[in-house]
Amino acid sequence: MAEPAPATLPPVRELMVTDAAAFDALLASEETPFIVRGLVADWPLVQAARKGDRAVRAYLADKARPIDFTVSMAGPDIGGRLFYDDAMGVNFRMGKGRLHDIFAGFDKAEGLEPDQVPTVYLGSVDVHQFFDGVAQDNPLNLGERAPLLSLWIGNATRIAAHNDFPDNLACVVAGRRRFTLFPPDQFANLYLGPIDITPAGRPISMVDFAAPDFTRHPRFREALEHAQVAELDPGDALFIPSLWYHHVEGLARFNILMNYWWRDSPRYLGQPNNALHHAIMTIRDLPDHERAVWRAMFDHYVFSGGADARDHVPAQGRGVLAPLDAQSAARMHQFLLRSLSQ
Repeated sequence: MAEPAPATLPPVRELMVTDAAAFDALLASEETPFIVRGLVADWPLVQAARKGDRAVRAYLADKARPIDFTVSMAGPDIGGRLFYDDAMGVNFRMGKGRLHDIFAGFDKAEGLEPDQVPTVYLGSVDVHQFFDGVAQDNPLNLGERAPLLSLWIGNATRIAAHNDFPDNLACVVAGRRRFTLFPPDQFANLYLGPIDITPAGRPISMVDFAAPDFTRHPRFREALEHAQVAELDPGDALFIPSLWYHHVEGLARFNILMNYWWRDSPRYLGQPNNALHHAIMTIRDLPDHERAVWRAMFDHYVFSGGADARDHVPAQGRGVLAPLDAQSAARMHQFLLRSLSQ
């Protein structure tokens, strides 16, 4: 039977930033989440939002390119929770349209009671691809990082707990956002769903945070012992380190967030999630004694760092046992493509 989660969770710590160099150092050194209040309060986007929802929508619509945006839509019955349906499909439908027309729907919904408002959500909108001037007019100095810049626009939505491989800086532009965060090692206690059938590309927690069922998900209590919460107003920013799980709620009737994703490891190293998929396909269903051998081999070649696997091999003949660079990673990529196509 569902019962409410604890009413209060410890807040994410708040840090002060004095200049771009200090912020760069924080991003490079911190391994747990932190909030910087007012980091982007001077953005024209945030200033437009302070004038009202229609003002910030007009700001973005004026800068939107004349191309179709992808939008997720559902009826009021889902309560803003973009999730699976009973058949493990999704409980929303996808559509496309010009941003001006999509925003006209938000305008019309302003006269509805909250429980009558359809769910509308534009997720991970590439700012450079879909807008002219938004990135340039609303800058943030992130040093030498080359992040992906995205907008997230919607009404009162709930996004299930998930994690991302890159580091993430989430900046609230309009409305209010609540993030509930969990360390990476809590993945089992969050009861993640399938890794290949997902609403948005990453495995999500099957727990309904608004009404957790501790009989069905008893280990979620343990996850909550490690949780932190961040509530953000326009201009505030939250740093979410790589692989930290986050459940995200849009608390106002209209919400906009702009986020930066980057990774410190070279892109040629690829996505670890691909290795997980391949290991499930090739190793998980082997007999127990064979899986034990492969576990030891992964420890020897991968999780140990690989030094003991290569130190006895002449340097000129170590191949992929040596630390990877762009060229050796490209050769391995081609080898994997050939082997998977056989």
